[in-house]
Amino acid sequence: MRFYLSIFIPLCLFFSDAVIADIDQSQFTVGQQKAAVCMTCHGVDGISSIDTYPNLKNQKIQYMVATLKAYQEKQRTGGLAILMHAQAEALSEQDMLDISYYFHYVK
Repeated sequence: MRFYLSIFIPLCLFFSDAVIADIDQSQFTVGQQKAAVCMTCHGVDGISSIDTYPNLKNQKIQYMVATLKAYQEKQRTGGLAILMHAQAEALSEQDMLDISYYFHYVK
């Protein structure tokens, strides 16, 4: 059993670094810059300190883009959606992708 663990654990560490290395650092940085306004409510690391605001950390990129588009088109109307309508209105699709990329990979 120890033998298998001695092989398995280093392999896990090796491959986890490979996954981390696949992050596009330039898109992450651009997303971080574009997400500055988002961080006011949703937190720098995507964990909101306000209970009524959702956490964005590790959220799926396509889900976030679809959600931002829905806010932009005023298809989402519940709760505090009115706050998000104004925020999403100014975003291009590339902005949405960059912001979503940042919150998906933020540590």
